[in-house]
Amino acid sequence: MGEKDRLRDYRGKRDFGRTGEPRGHGSASGDRPRFVVQIHDASTLHFDFRLQVDDVLKSWSVPKGPSDDPQDKRLAMPTEDHPLEYEEFEGVIPEGEYGGGTVIVWDNGTYEPLSHDRRGRPVDFGESLERGHATFRLSGSKLHGEYALTRFRGGQDGDREAWLLVKAREGRAHGHGTPDPYRARSVRSGRTLGQVAADGDEG
Repeated sequence: MGEKDRLRDYRGKRDFGRTGEPRGHGSASGDRPRFVVQIHDASTLHFDFRLQVDDVLKSWSVPKGPSDDPQDKRLAMPTEDHPLEYEEFEGVIPEGEYGGGTVIVWDNGTYEPLSHDRRGRPVDFGESLERGHATFRLSGSKLHGEYALTRFRGGQDGDREAWLLVKAREGRAHGHGTPDPYRARSVRSGRTLGQVAADGDEG
């Protein structure tokens, strides 16, 4: 499926004459794929976790946010693919638009796909997601180390998919968990959700 087709749902939900969100024209670049975690103060506050797969960002809504504590199992609900440019999006989505509310870029960086088969051979990352289990190592400003996304419900019979996002145990038994989203600061601008909302940026 082409990049344009993969973004059909994303574009169909938005009026780009009203929202400052990117329409999406980019293509993959760089040696390693990118990731971004955004905090979105919409009708329900949540974190959006996005991983670059080919020319789009595969996306999950994570209500409690990703955690660096291996004991935390975070629910992650798939959402539509987003354009690569969305990694940079921070601002206020107008009320009445899909996902209206304030967005900040809490963390971003690169990731290394780690998925492999039972014989230890590397598996294409997109294929590992289709199979329902993918492992990867994040190199961000705030999130570091190995994580896994595992589908535990849906994907068949029309059921809505649900995944778990979990940090692997690597040396330290405990991390810091997830910050208070209202006090957390953008890795791009250093601002909080409240400051971005007060500034009234539209992307």
